[in-house]
Amino acid sequence: MIDKVFQLLEKKQLDALVVTSVPNKVYFQSLKGSGVYLVITKSEVAQFFDGRYLEEIKEKTNASYRRYEVPKGRYLEEIRTYLCKQAATRVGIEPVGLTIQDYHLLTATFDICLLQDELECIRSIKTKAECQKIQAVCQLTDEVFTTILPQIKIGMTELELSGIIHYEGFKRGASAMAFEPIIASGFRGAYPHGRPTTKRIEHGELLTIDFGLTLDHYQSDMTRTLAVGSIDSKRREIYQTVLSAQKKAVAAVRSGLTGSAVDQIARKVIEEAGYGEYFAHGLGHGIGMGNDVPILNPSSQTILKEGMVMTCEPGIYIPDIGGVRIEDVVMIQGEIGKQVTLSEKELIEVG
Repeated sequence: MIDKVFQLLEKKQLDALVVTSVPNKVYFQSLKGSGVYLVITKSEVAQFFDGRYLEEIKEKTNASYRRYEVPKGRYLEEIRTYLCKQAATRVGIEPVGLTIQDYHLLTATFDICLLQDELECIRSIKTKAECQKIQAVCQLTDEVFTTILPQIKIGMTELELSGIIHYEGFKRGASAMAFEPIIASGFRGAYPHGRPTTKRIEHGELLTIDFGLTLDHYQSDMTRTLAVGSIDSKRREIYQTVLSAQKKAVAAVRSGLTGSAVDQIARKVIEEAGYGEYFAHGLGHGIGMGNDVPILNPSSQTILKEGMVMTCEPGIYIPDIGGVRIEDVVMIQGEIGKQVTLSEKELIEVG
């Protein structure tokens, strides 16, 4: 893993790289804490941290990394001194994780190169061990979904349902939620990122549930839309349109295609059904530790490759009616896409 960063330093003619984003710090075997900075030069990897992290650094991070305990809040000053001693002149930084003050401190001394998604691209090709971890957390997600279905009742609030998801996930071993669950019932289903509220779940509505779990640092992400009691023909039509688009996209995933090509497969189904204006986001995103690539959207020229893991999640969102989204995690193995979230996708009635 670190060898690929060394190659990146050579390619971009960098003397050092300061890693600040949580997923990248964890991926490169450091800690995610805000008081931990990872610095990679051509000759070594160093961790800068304050005293709160001393024992955890010893226990949980790569023993070959140099360790520099520094006063809390003086991380960048100490990193600057360290890099000057290393005779560094051109330094790469990530676009997240530094304050404007930190940025000015570094630019006053070094020629700064702002990275785009180079580290995320390194993370995008999963090893066999990583794929196994993603499969494990996806299986856990399927188990939680199966468990919550009989607990969904007409009259309960979206927040109550969110609480059940949290409880069932943690009870079964998840270390965290991958993100705050999206629970959107009735008219709120037209909000693609509708977080749970005190709205009560009512008969005749569609109910969208989008949640993910974290297990051993790796995340899942799955969406299912349910019928609350019996629903009308319009809502059933929308559901079947999204289901058809999602199945075709999942079946199309394979090495060699661009992210935009897969997106277009799903988008075409929705457009031909007359709902194109109501599919207002990309088809999917990478899965791993967070902020992963590839991105599947109309402009993505990323070439899909063996070992990449992504979501396929088309949706239709219509004001006053609600919305439907269906999402699965898909990984490329043997050059073709393999769906690894396996919960039922045919319309389920609850309540």
